[in-house]
Amino acid sequence: MDPELLEGITARRAELDELEEQPAKQSAEVRAERNELAVAERVLERVSEQLANERASVTPAPGQVGGRAVMLIPHRTSGVEESTLPPDYQRILAAVRQAAGPVMARQVGDAPGIDVSVRAKLEPLRGRLVRLVDRGWLRKLPDGRFTTCL
Repeated sequence: MDPELLEGITARRAELDELEEQPAKQSAEVRAERNELAVAERVLERVSEQLANERASVTPAPGQVGGRAVMLIPHRTSGVEESTLPPDYQRILAAVRQAAGPVMARQVGDAPGIDVSVRAKLEPLRGRLVRLVDRGWLRKLPDGRFTTCL
């Protein structure tokens, strides 16, 4: 037999073997991607359910920060009532509303009966006021005073 002809046949057989393997490789890749999509779809469904449950829950849920239980403050939206806030935060909102105008943290502390003469007691109150600002319950003016939202 002619060595060149034999070499051509061998080369063509290798090409055909490779062509034959390509659909199997593509099919395996398609199956793997479909499996990944199925997993992603299940994760998306679970996350969507969790978000829907969290939005439906109007009462703040206790969370964990540094191993300690804390009460989460909800964002102010049309469906969220002030009564969903913890009692301390409700008293702070009431104190700001009862004031004749914008108030400093020290003035707010006098109303709920918090001893604000000690800085260690004033700073947590200021933190609560800022948290209420962040959640849309209060406004903070550029001079550092707090007031109700319009």
